[in-house]
Amino acid sequence: MLKRLSGCVREYKKPTILTLLFIIGEAIIETFIPFITADMVNAIKAGASVKEVLSTGALLIVLAVASLACGGFAGFTCARASAGFAKNVRHDLFQSIQLFSFENIDRFSSSSLVTRLTTDVTNVQMAYMMIIRIAIRSPLMLIFSAVMAFIMGGKLAMAFVIVIPVLVFGLILIGKKALPAFRSVFKKYDRLNESIEENVRAMRAVKGFAREEYEKKKFGTAAENIRKDFTYAERVVALNMPLMQFCMYFNMVFILAVGSMLAVKLGGTTIDVGQISAMLTYGMQILMSLMMLSIIYVIVTMSSESAKRIVEVLTETPSLRDPENPIMTVADGSVDFENVSFKYAADAKLFALSGIDLHIRSGMTVGILGGTGSSKTTLVQLIPRLYDVTEGAVKVGGVDVRDYDLTALRDAVAMVLQKNELFSGTIRENLRWGSEDASDEEIEQACRLAQADDFVRSFPDGYDTHIEQGGTNVSGGQKQRLCIARALLKKPKILILDDSTSAVDTRTDAMIRAAFKTYIPETTKIIIAQRVASVQDADLILVMDNGRICAAGTHDELLASSGIYREVYTQQTKGGDEA
Repeated sequence: MLKRLSGCVREYKKPTILTLLFIIGEAIIETFIPFITADMVNAIKAGASVKEVLSTGALLIVLAVASLACGGFAGFTCARASAGFAKNVRHDLFQSIQLFSFENIDRFSSSSLVTRLTTDVTNVQMAYMMIIRIAIRSPLMLIFSAVMAFIMGGKLAMAFVIVIPVLVFGLILIGKKALPAFRSVFKKYDRLNESIEENVRAMRAVKGFAREEYEKKKFGTAAENIRKDFTYAERVVALNMPLMQFCMYFNMVFILAVGSMLAVKLGGTTIDVGQISAMLTYGMQILMSLMMLSIIYVIVTMSSESAKRIVEVLTETPSLRDPENPIMTVADGSVDFENVSFKYAADAKLFALSGIDLHIRSGMTVGILGGTGSSKTTLVQLIPRLYDVTEGAVKVGGVDVRDYDLTALRDAVAMVLQKNELFSGTIRENLRWGSEDASDEEIEQACRLAQADDFVRSFPDGYDTHIEQGGTNVSGGQKQRLCIARALLKKPKILILDDSTSAVDTRTDAMIRAAFKTYIPETTKIIIAQRVASVQDADLILVMDNGRICAAGTHDELLASSGIYREVYTQQTKGGDEA
């Protein structure tokens, strides 16, 4: 885990190393200041001249400025290193997610991925900052201060032998009590984010069913669970301060009482006022170092859970990989399913698709009908290799899809789904997803063919109209037509329409299909539809049921041979007329 995350430092190694050097310098200087101060106090007591005092004071000022400069530079380089490290972690996480197949994404919920990209990265960034700055400074200050305390105070430094074990034991006990709560809270963060995401995405359904109060209660429960865990953990961690104060005041009382007694009895020959003041300063430094180490211990242990969750994503192997020598060009839009069977999970008992044998010539128009759950969408998702077949082979252009470069294959296939996504930006920017270099004339032509030009021009800003996230400021039919126009701009070898005209009327649907014949005659068009009218002019119509192709043929052939097709056609035409 550490090796994988350390690879995210990359170009920020220099500020990381500089931070360590500045911190070492700061720690060394700060431990020498009490030593010199003690000598100055003893010298004043012994009757030192003003010149000697001023020269020692000047040295202390120089050391204080140097310490301040080291601390300031360390803060600057540490901020740059930790922020850069977090940027690289987010970049690597997002890049890994982009390579995931649907199978990989199914293993992580979207809310969990969002939490890992945000909260978990922030926790790891904080831990990294603490490690390269405080976690280096505190042990150095602890060691240097303890050494100097024994040099300056002799037997008086034995106070630390009592205080340090008590403080260390108490801090470890506090950490063990608090950490389980910190660890459990991350899964609850996932559930909280999931509640928010579902509520925002399904806002229309929530309001339509008047479920606002239910959603508030669900969110409140998730938030309350997080509050309870954090409250418990922070209550335990809050014991750090009274424990620290107890040890600090015990140390002060012990040093002042014992040190003063020794100074008076021995007449300052072994220990004097200067040493006592230095011991108090070193005691404070030692205890503060231990306190900071306890905080680091809690933060690093808490962030270790975040680090594990991040590394889970970074080390997840995409189930779909390019072959060693991929084919970069798709010859044509022909599609062949050769005895294909598929199931979504290796341990699933039932196949989603079974025994599919299908041969589609390039340029054909193929319609697919079938009831809900008949695996129509599953069938077409195998063409651009969104999933790999379990058995058999899918070929595009005469080549197994597993032999293609994934980007080259998917560039040759355009999919328009029933619930296609539009992204934040203008209509023009959304359409150029189909072709980055598309001219304004090409964009307008694609919209005319998709029957979208009229309504786009009706907006005050036309093609520069801003689309809200998810396309919430356009209707379902408008969104579908814009997505079809976007696919047309791609000029693919294969165009897949998955119930993508369900929100438009039959006349508009017919005009869109007519445009396909004239604009992309050589493109293979696969149309999944619920309406027979949307596919009855197709060269081949497939009727699917329970993951199998139960009938195939033209409209007339299926009317004569397929009871399912004939029943659907009758219900949608004659049945509708009688009604």
